[in-house]
Amino acid sequence: MAGSKVKQKSVRNMVLSLGVTVLAAGVVYLFVPHDDGTPDLPRVDYRVELLTARRAASYPVAAPQGLPDSWKPTSVRFQADEFDAWHLGYHTPNGGYVQLQQSTEKPADFIEQASQGARRTDVTERIGDRTWTRYTGGRYDALVSREDGATTVVAGTGSFGQLTEMAKALRAE
Repeated sequence: MAGSKVKQKSVRNMVLSLGVTVLAAGVVYLFVPHDDGTPDLPRVDYRVELLTARRAASYPVAAPQGLPDSWKPTSVRFQADEFDAWHLGYHTPNGGYVQLQQSTEKPADFIEQASQGARRTDVTERIGDRTWTRYTGGRYDALVSREDGATTVVAGTGSFGQLTEMAKALRAE
């Protein structure tokens, strides 16, 4: 009989210890901050890089004009030594990503890289004064246009509507 009471006390003590541990974990969870939102990406000012690219590139360098403020430019670079490569990346209002890339590199290689492996479709559309070909799949979807000795790729995780919105806003000089 005495052994039975000892077992009951040790089971009771184990249950109480477990309860205290769970309660302590709950209190810690409540007071530790949780940041489940998307990170606040800094807005970049790309005007200097754009002027540099427009002076140095062998083709008319494009940049968007008139996009809403909810489109946040987050990355920019111009590499004259690598096929006059121009890159401008945007964080879209719904949390996606859309980038503009231009280059004089061999089109097949450049499109493969800029579209993250997307494949050409038979769909073409006239946006502004350019004809764009849709690419789908891979990591990104893309719109591709070739003229003036350069290939222009608008690609990203955004919808084709957002890619089209970016392509419509492009102005080249």
